[in-house]
Amino acid sequence: MKRKGVSIIFINDNDEILLLLRDDKDTIPYPNMWDLPGGHVESGETVEACIIREMEEEMGLELKNFQPVSVMEFEDRIEHTFWKRANLNIDKIDLQEGQCLKWFTREKAVGTTLAYGFNEIIEDFFTRNVYEY
Repeated sequence: MKRKGVSIIFINDNDEILLLLRDDKDTIPYPNMWDLPGGHVESGETVEACIIREMEEEMGLELKNFQPVSVMEFEDRIEHTFWKRANLNIDKIDLQEGQCLKWFTREKAVGTTLAYGFNEIIEDFFTRNVYEY
């Protein structure tokens, strides 16, 4: 059985998405690459509980009012992605994992090779205009 991953697309009022620059350590997958915030589902944990936990642990955010956007199967996992409209002040976030956060336009995000195959998820998100509902 494949493991489950969770991720979240934060989109601001400029329709930019928030990406996280992963740590630059040889001991982690995809070092020094841009990534969506998220993580791995623990045993007995729901995907919703996991994304709430991950955002608290990684960014100190109390995540509420987020919506599911997609479930995609990859070679290594099944990825559950959520989204939330949020104008986060990234300079005020106490990041516990990763090097930094940055807002990306659709074009910039799609033109950047992202960790874990997230380019496909981001393109699907923008193509379906889920965030306009």
